[in-house]
Amino acid sequence: MDITLDVKVGALLEAYPQLEQTLYEISPMFKKLSNPILRKTVARVTSLKQVAEVGGIPPVDLINRLREAAGFSPFETDEAEMDAEGMPQPAWFDEAFVVKHFDADAVIAKGQNPMDDILKQCDCLQPGEILQLAVSFRPVPIIKLLHSRGYVVWSSGSSNYITRNSSTTD
Repeated sequence: MDITLDVKVGALLEAYPQLEQTLYEISPMFKKLSNPILRKTVARVTSLKQVAEVGGIPPVDLINRLREAAGFSPFETDEAEMDAEGMPQPAWFDEAFVVKHFDADAVIAKGQNPMDDILKQCDCLQPGEILQLAVSFRPVPIIKLLHSRGYVVWSSGSSNYITRNSSTTD
């Protein structure tokens, strides 16, 4: 199996179990992959490109480190990779409209997957209301899922603010 940005983390670690340690060396944040729940759920659907976004690592750097550790030649790509850091506060955001708070880190610390709880909290939002999702990393897979369900998300530090899309953009 070739190592590209589209490869899922779970598939990568099944094909190259020795790369788990390399991921940990790239970012201590990736040690969360040792959690069996996250390994069975999130790792199966999360691409290496998404992992790079979560870890705040340029995707080409992540891929090349993994490719080198697996004995492959460097991956060539243009630098059109995205980084959500530094996005300005969107017009829809107002602290006064934050009506719910959810600490995903606390759920993960218990060895559980917070995704269902996050989706339930979001489904209860009324137009204009905002959920503050606290998590120590940028949860790219859930953000993409929320976007596909009509929500917009703005990330600032360890907080992700979620609201229903009312023809605004994030």
